[in-house]
Amino acid sequence: MNTPSGRDEPHPAPLRLGTRRSKLAMAQSGMVAAQVTEVTGRPVELVEITTYGDVSRESLAQIGGTGVFVSALRDALLSGEIDFAVHSLKDLPTADPQGLVLAAIPVREDPRDALVAQDGTGFLALRDGAKVGTGSPRRMAQLNAWARSHHRTIETVPIRGNVDTRIGYVTSGKLDAVVLAAAGLNRIGRLAEASELIDADAVLPAPGQGALAVECAASNPELAAQLAELDDPFTRAAVTAERSLLAALEAGCSAPVGALADLVDDGQNSELRLRGVVGTTDGTTLVQMSITGPVPASDDEARALGRELAVQMLAKGAAGLMGERTP
Repeated sequence: MNTPSGRDEPHPAPLRLGTRRSKLAMAQSGMVAAQVTEVTGRPVELVEITTYGDVSRESLAQIGGTGVFVSALRDALLSGEIDFAVHSLKDLPTADPQGLVLAAIPVREDPRDALVAQDGTGFLALRDGAKVGTGSPRRMAQLNAWARSHHRTIETVPIRGNVDTRIGYVTSGKLDAVVLAAAGLNRIGRLAEASELIDADAVLPAPGQGALAVECAASNPELAAQLAELDDPFTRAAVTAERSLLAALEAGCSAPVGALADLVDDGQNSELRLRGVVGTTDGTTLVQMSITGPVPASDDEARALGRELAVQMLAKGAAGLMGERTP
């Protein structure tokens, strides 16, 4: 850039955005990078980081679930290797990390799950005994319960891998269907491959599903303030309530817990409705409840709503349903 004196003004140094290497993570981070450049006027470069969850082939329950996709990114933040990181918010542990700040939660994508099935078949049209792939105990519990409620049976098959791998199980004929997050399919341009977007009345999503988390070091308040321009207050309130429920149930991101906070508007008043579900993975027993309250004006109010629903669910026996029980 030429200044009036004729001297070149130095270009601002690029911000380093830490991201997992998967196609989905890169797509999500690329979207946020463009928004950050708009807000800060600084270029953003992606720094690819491999997490333990990316290299392990074990189930999330076996490797601990909580934090396996974020720990390496957080270590890179704290060491100064990167300036900020983008996570799928549902992968974040519910405890606040020391030295880091959740600077922004942008507008949430569709939080629902999506079914990808052979021949575009919907869930209730799958053959009896159909093999449905998912790595999520939450999905297993609710899919099995949904099938049972319509006097059907399915076989839920534990799977891991990226979107290509999972959909490949269907196209190869190894599975009749797989269930993935609709938001992830949309972000990589593959939502059209979904046979059905599963209504939250049938299967509640994971707490925070469809939302992204933008995290940076607490020691960089100037960057945190700039990143906060990307924050969507309603999305933050909704996912804070959902994650508070998860925390109060003392469950990790691999537990069979679903939650969704959404707006209920009767034309005169708007309230936040929080729905939660806990179940055995075979679908024989679910505790599903909801609560409504004023739209939270603060994170503390959102957390209080989540804790209140957790108390009610625990009183109905939710704690006893979070152990391992396979179909």
